[in-house]
Amino acid sequence: MPPVSDTIPVTFDAAEQLPIFSAKDAIVQAIRDGQVTIISGETGSGKSTQIPKMCLEAGQGISGKIGCTQPRRIAATTIAHRIAEELSEEIGRSVGYKIRFTDRTSPRAYIKVMTDGMLLAETQRDPWLSEYDTIIVDEAHERSLNIDLLLGLLKTLLPRRRELKVIITSATIDTEKFTTAFEGAAVIEVKGRLYPVEVEYRPADPKLEEAGEISYVDMAVQAVENLRRERAPGDILVFMPTEQDIRETCALLEARKLPQTTVLPLFARLTKQQQQRVFASFKGNKIVVATNVAETSLTIPNIKYVVDTGLARIPRYLPRSRTTSMAISPISKSSAEQRKGRCGRVRAGVCIRLYSADDYESRSEFTSPEILRSNLAEVILKMLSLRVSNVASFPFLDTPRPRSIKDGLDLLIELGAIEKRDKAITLTVRGKIMARMPLDPQISRIILEAAREGCVEEVAVIASALSIQDPRERPLDKADQADQMHTPFKDPDSDFITLLNIWNRYHRSLDAFKTQSKMRKYCREHFLSFNRMRDWRDIHEQITSIVKGHRGDPHFKEKTHRSRTPDSHYAKIHRSILSGYLFNIATKQDRNMYQAAKGREVMIFPGSTLFNRGCAWIVAAEMVKTSRLFARTAARIEPGWLEPLGGSLCRSSYSEPHWVKSRDEVRAYEQVYEELL
Repeated sequence: MPPVSDTIPVTFDAAEQLPIFSAKDAIVQAIRDGQVTIISGETGSGKSTQIPKMCLEAGQGISGKIGCTQPRRIAATTIAHRIAEELSEEIGRSVGYKIRFTDRTSPRAYIKVMTDGMLLAETQRDPWLSEYDTIIVDEAHERSLNIDLLLGLLKTLLPRRRELKVIITSATIDTEKFTTAFEGAAVIEVKGRLYPVEVEYRPADPKLEEAGEISYVDMAVQAVENLRRERAPGDILVFMPTEQDIRETCALLEARKLPQTTVLPLFARLTKQQQQRVFASFKGNKIVVATNVAETSLTIPNIKYVVDTGLARIPRYLPRSRTTSMAISPISKSSAEQRKGRCGRVRAGVCIRLYSADDYESRSEFTSPEILRSNLAEVILKMLSLRVSNVASFPFLDTPRPRSIKDGLDLLIELGAIEKRDKAITLTVRGKIMARMPLDPQISRIILEAAREGCVEEVAVIASALSIQDPRERPLDKADQADQMHTPFKDPDSDFITLLNIWNRYHRSLDAFKTQSKMRKYCREHFLSFNRMRDWRDIHEQITSIVKGHRGDPHFKEKTHRSRTPDSHYAKIHRSILSGYLFNIATKQDRNMYQAAKGREVMIFPGSTLFNRGCAWIVAAEMVKTSRLFARTAARIEPGWLEPLGGSLCRSSYSEPHWVKSRDEVRAYEQVYEELL
C-alpha cells in the first residue's frame, strides 16, 4: 500500500521540536508491522496532534478514515483545527471533527477527530466500524466508561478485522495492564518534557489544619504570593477540586491586586468564550485556576509554575444505596505527574505540591477507572444492544465488581428494559427502543412513559434538561441578584416544572427577540448560560426526533386515564418522571429530612423549591452525597401513583380477615408497600 503522503502532503516541520518527533520512525514502523500499538507519551510530547499524521505516513487513511477519539469536546475541536493547520488546510477537508450536534467531516476526509462517545454511538449502526481503517484512542489513561467499553469492543473486533489498526495513547499509562489486554502489541515510550521541573512540597501545618485555621484555598493563594515574591515572573496554573473553590481562589487573588496580572478561572461549566481566554496572551502574567479539566487534553501555553492542591472531586457510585458520592479525594500519583507536566514545556518550571512527599508516596499509582466506581446500567444496555450478552466475561481491562453488574441489571429490570429467562438476559421491546436513545436509561424510560401519558412535549423538555448541566448561573459575587432573577421561574411543588418554566420563558423571548445578540443579553440579565440553553435545545430536538421516529410503536401509544376524572397535567408529567426514578422516592420524616429506599436518610437540597415545604412524598432525579446525602431536583408526588408504576416492585400484606355476611365471603385489609422502601 503506498503511503497516503503521495495524495496529501504530510509535513512535520511544526513537530521537529516536539519529543514525539524523535520516535516518529519507530511509531510509523510499528503501525505498519502490527495491528496494535501502545504509545506512552508524557504530557507535552505532541502525541495528540502528531500521531494521526504518522498514521498517514504509515499508509493508513486510504481504505478507511483514521478515527481519533478524545474524552472532551473542546479537546476534539482544538486538536482537529491544529492538525488541519499543520497540513495547510481548512478544517472540514482532509481533517474533520465530530462532536455532539456538530459534524465537520467531509466524506473524503482522511482524519476524523471525535469524542469517544461519538464513536461508541456509531457502533450502534455499524458494529464493525467499517468507516475506519485506523482507530486512535487518545488519553486512554482517563479510563472513562466510554474508553473502557470502546477498548473492549475493539479487542473483540480485531480478530474479525485483521486490516484494522488500533493505536492506544496516553500521557501516563499502566503499560503492563494494556499489553496484557492486547497481547503482542508494540509498546513505545516517549519522554515528554523538554525542560526540568523542580518539585517543592509545602504541606500545611498540621495544627493549623486540624484547628480549621487554614484551608487548601488559603495555602494555594499563599503559594502564588510566594512565587510572585521569590521567583522570576511567569504564568501560573493552580489546580482546585471544585468550581466553588476556583471562584473563591480567584476572588482572593483578585483582592490582592497583583500588578500586571490577569486571574482566569477554568472549569467545565464556563462558556466556550470564557474557556478560550486561558489560551490568549495578556500583558504581564496570567494565573489560571482550574479543575482537573486542565490536567490532560488541554495544554495551556507558557505555564511556568504549577500549584497543586493534590485534590479532585471524584464521583463514586455506591451500588448498595444507589447513591453518587462526590467527595473531594486525594489524586493518584499519575494525576499528580500530569499536573506537574503542565509546566516545563517552554522553559524550566516549578511545581508546588501542597502536601508532603510521604503523602505523595502513599498514594495509589493510578486513578481508579470509572468502570469500578460507576452505575453500569447504561453500559450494560449498550452491550446488550450490541449482542454482548455476558457482561461478566466481556474483556474489560478491569472486570467490574459482581455487585455493580447486579445493580445495573436490577435497575434495567426495574425500568422494564430487560428480562431474565432462566439464565439468559434479553432486551424487551421497551429496552430495544431505550438502547437506541443516546440517553441515560432512566431518562429513556421517562420519555416512553410520557408518550403513553400524552405529555411527551413537556417531558421531552424536562428530560433534555436533566441531560445537561443546570442552565442557571449563580456567581458568588452576584448570588442575591441571581436568586432574584430566578424566582419567577420557580414552581413551589416541583423543580422539574421550574425547568419547564425556564424553557417556556426563554422560548417566548426567543420568538420575540429573534437575534442571537438579544438572546445572549437576555441570558446575561436572567443569569442563564447561553451555551447550556443552546445545548438544551439541541438535545430536546434530538429527543423529539427520536419520539417522531417511533410514533407507530405500541410503547408510544397514549394510554387511557387510570381514574374516571381527567388527571391533571401535573400528575401525568410526574408519573412519567416517577417511572424512571422509582428508587428515588422518599417519605417525610422531619421538615427537610426524608426516608428513602434502603434506609437512606436524605435531605432536600437547599436550592430546591421544596426546601422547607414539608411535602409528604417526593421523588428526586438524583441522590448525591457531598457534605451529606441530598435529594436534588425533586418534586411532590402522590403515593397512589406508585402501585401502577411499581408493578412487580410492590408487595402486599393482609390483616384482620373477617366474614362479610352481605357478600357471603371472607375479606381482609390489604396494605401495599414498595419493596424498595
